[in-house]
Amino acid sequence: MAPKYDGLSHCKLALVFAVLMDLLGVTSLLLGVFAPLEIQGRDFGDLLVYTGALLVLFSLAGWVMWYSGNIEGLTSRKELGGAVGGAVDRLARSLSRRIRIPRTHSSPS
Repeated sequence: MAPKYDGLSHCKLALVFAVLMDLLGVTSLLLGVFAPLEIQGRDFGDLLVYTGALLVLFSLAGWVMWYSGNIEGLTSRKELGGAVGGAVDRLARSLSRRIRIPRTHSSPS
C-alpha cells in the first residue's frame, strides 16, 4: 500500500526555496526603499531594490515547482487511451517517484 501524503509533504525543498527567496527579496526590497544606504557618498538603495525584485522573481519559480509537484490525480496517456510516450515521459515519471518516495535510513543487520 502506498504511503499517504498530507499537507506540505510534497516538494519540501521547492517550498523552502520559495519562502526563503520571498523573505530575502522582500527584506532587500524594503531596505533599499526605506534605509538610507550611502557608502562614501554613493547610494546603494537602488542595488537592493533591484536585487530584492530579482529574488522575488526567483521565488516565483520555487512556487511554481512546489505547486506543480502537489497536483494530484493527473491521468496518463495510457489511461486516456493514447500511445504511451517516449523517453521524456519515463524520465519525468522516474524523477517524480524519486522525489516523492521518502528515503529511509536502514542499518545493516
